[in-house]
Amino acid sequence: MYQEEEIRKARKKVKAKKEFYQHLMSFAIVNFFLFALNMITSPFNWWFQFPLLGWGVGLAFHYVEVFGIPGFDILSKEWEEREVEKELRKGELNAPVKNKRTTQEAEPEEMKLKELRTNHDESEFV
Repeated sequence: MYQEEEIRKARKKVKAKKEFYQHLMSFAIVNFFLFALNMITSPFNWWFQFPLLGWGVGLAFHYVEVFGIPGFDILSKEWEEREVEKELRKGELNAPVKNKRTTQEAEPEEMKLKELRTNHDESEFV
């Protein structure tokens, strides 16, 4: 089955993701209240954006720590293995299947051109 070390690493990753989502929720809730407080007390002086910006930068660093920089996993070995698996699965899907009907064996109704079918009365033309 799984090694103890693999289980420990998986639990650590799950815990880090959970902590990030908790951080994200507290960010959203607190900044919503700061925005509401700002709009109630001084709607023409937008001070809520300063804690929002500072905390947002911290949240972005937390995201990168947990999930990595989006798009930069192409340099990793794991990405390479996932792509190899995708290509192998594509090959299985695109493999020729025996006893497939060819276009010549198709029903004659399917082969008629749409332009040749008339769905109107000739007297409709001016």
